[in-house]
Amino acid sequence: MRWDGLNAEDSAGALFGTSAVTTRTFDTPGFRGITFHEVRARSILNRVPGTSRMRFEWTLNPYRGCSHACVYCFARKTHSYLDLDTGLGFDSQIVVKVNAPELLRRELAAPRWQGEHIAMGTNVDCYQRAEGRYQLMPGILTALRDRANPFSILTKGSLILRDLELVRQAASVTDVSIALSIGFLDGELWRSVEPGTPSPETRLAVCRTLSENGIPVGVLMAPVLPFLSDSPAQLRATVRAIAAAGATSVTPLVLHLRPGAREWYTAWLRQHHPHLVRRYEALYAGGSYAPKWYQRRITRQVHEFAAEFGCGPARLGAMRGRPAPGEDAEETVEGAAGAPGAGSGPGREPEGEPGSGPGPGPENTQLTLL
Repeated sequence: MRWDGLNAEDSAGALFGTSAVTTRTFDTPGFRGITFHEVRARSILNRVPGTSRMRFEWTLNPYRGCSHACVYCFARKTHSYLDLDTGLGFDSQIVVKVNAPELLRRELAAPRWQGEHIAMGTNVDCYQRAEGRYQLMPGILTALRDRANPFSILTKGSLILRDLELVRQAASVTDVSIALSIGFLDGELWRSVEPGTPSPETRLAVCRTLSENGIPVGVLMAPVLPFLSDSPAQLRATVRAIAAAGATSVTPLVLHLRPGAREWYTAWLRQHHPHLVRRYEALYAGGSYAPKWYQRRITRQVHEFAAEFGCGPARLGAMRGRPAPGEDAEETVEGAAGAPGAGSGPGREPEGEPGSGPGPGPENTQLTLL
C-alpha cells in the first residue's frame, strides 16, 4: 500500500508515514473479514476544485473504503490511489482517520478559515459500520457546533440517530442540512446491490425519526438503476414511501458508471442479470452517464410523483456555491439533495488524493453513494 508518499508526478507529498499506520482486525460478527488501517492524517478539510459542478466548496471524509459494499459506488476508484483493491478490497480494507476530530478543531480555529459550509458523505459514508466502533462523528459534530460552522451530511446509515442530540444542538446555532440516500424499495435488489447497508425500510424510519425531532431531511433517490428500479410503478412507490416518512424533498439521480465502479458493477450484472448486460452497454455507450433523454425522463417522473405526494425537489439553499455556466435543471440535480454526495454523481471524489488538505484538487468532483 502506498502509505509513505505519492508518485513523482503528485505534488501533495507524503500523506502519513508508515509509523503512523496501525492495522487491526476484529473477530466480531459485524467486523469479520474487515481490516482497519488506522492513520493519523495530516489534514481533514479538503477543498473542492473551482471547476467542479458541486454546490459546496469544502468536504470532510473521516473514512476511506466502505463496508456498505454498494456495487455501483463511484468511490471504488479512489482506493487505487493507495494501491488497494477497488473491488472486495474497497469493501473490506477501511482506512480510518483516527485523529479527524482533533484535526478539525485545529483547522476550524485557523485564522484563514472563514466558516464555509462543510459537506460530509461526499466520498464514503461517515456513518458506515466502522463509525459504531471508532465514534469519530460525535467529536466532529461537537467541533462544528462549537464553532457554529455550517455543514451537511448525506448517509445511508442509521447511526446518525445516535448523534441526534448533537445534530439538534448544531442546528440551533448554524445551518445544518441532512439527507438520506434511498434509491428504491425492492428488498431483493437491496440485498444484492447494497449488501452492507441498512435496509430501505430502516432508512425510511431514520428519516421519520429525524423529521419528528425537528430535523428537516431531504432524500437523494439514488441511484435509479436502469431496467431494475426505474419503472413508473417502482418510482411512484419509492417517492410515496419517502413522502410518507416526512422527507422535505426528493431528488432523483440515475446510476452513473465511471471507471472502477463500471467494471465492478458490470461483473455483478453478468452474475445476477446477464440478460441486461447488452442493454447497459447500449445505454452507457456514450460514457459514464446515461443519455440526457433518459435522465430527464426519470427526473420528470419523480418530480411528478413528488408533487402528487407533497414532497418537492431538493432546495439548494444549503449548497455553498454557484452552478456552472450552462447548467440546466437536470444537470444541477446531480449535485443536489440538500446534502451533498450519494455515491452517484459526476466526477472524482472532492478529496483528490488521499489525505490531501485544503487547496487545489482534481479537475472533476464526485459525490458518493454511500
